Amino acid sequence: MLKRGVDVALAGLLLLVSLPLLAAAAIAIKLDSEGPVFFRQARMGQGFRRFHLVKLRSMRASIDGPGYTIAEDPRITRVGRWLRWFKVDELPQLWNVLRGEMSLVGPRPVVSELAQEFKADYERLLEVRPGLTDPATVKYCREDELLALVPDPPHYFKTVLMPDKVRLSAAYLERANVWRDLGVLVGTALALFPSRWWPGFVEDRLAQPRQAADVLFSEPASGAEAQPSAENV
Repeated sequence: MLKRGVDVALAGLLLLVSLPLLAAAAIAIKLDSEGPVFFRQARMGQGFRRFHLVKLRSMRASIDGPGYTIAEDPRITRVGRWLRWFKVDELPQLWNVLRGEMSLVGPRPVVSELAQEFKADYERLLEVRPGLTDPATVKYCREDELLALVPDPPHYFKTVLMPDKVRLSAAYLERANVWRDLGVLVGTALALFPSRWWPGFVEDRLAQPRQAADVLFSEPASGAEAQPSAENV
């Protein structure tokens, strides 16, 4: 009950504060490319119940492609690049939090096909509401830049990156409480702004791409997850 109360209070406040930014982003999206302002997609929620996750559209609506993105993905619009960099495209999910479909902090929601395919993992992860952010989100804040470093992005995405996300999300659940959630929210905000004093930030890895790729491929893998839509990332 405490977690839900904090979710409602903070999500309501953040949504209210971000309304001018969302309005400006909506205008920019319409001026930049054809298509709707919002991107809606069915995801699997708590107890394997489906809900529709909402994002600001950051890609061209008329172009299909793989279920992952890299830094120079041609599907991303000019405005979408900025929205994705600062994670503004994720802000509409505050509405999902208010509706009780998501929490501010929890395992990121996946499409239903993935939850069913890897049911052994998600039976545990979906005991709780999926979240707007979690430790895996913080670690892979610049996921598209990381994928641009590797020679086979789809293989790496499915066999290394996503299993590590599942592992981090499961580890979070073992120690989750309101104070840790607040720490994850602060960490998420800090991860958006590169700084020499912020350890582990992706830009530090990108400064030495060969070494970064070696480190990335040495990550442990224990499972797999795929994404059928690029907006999933």
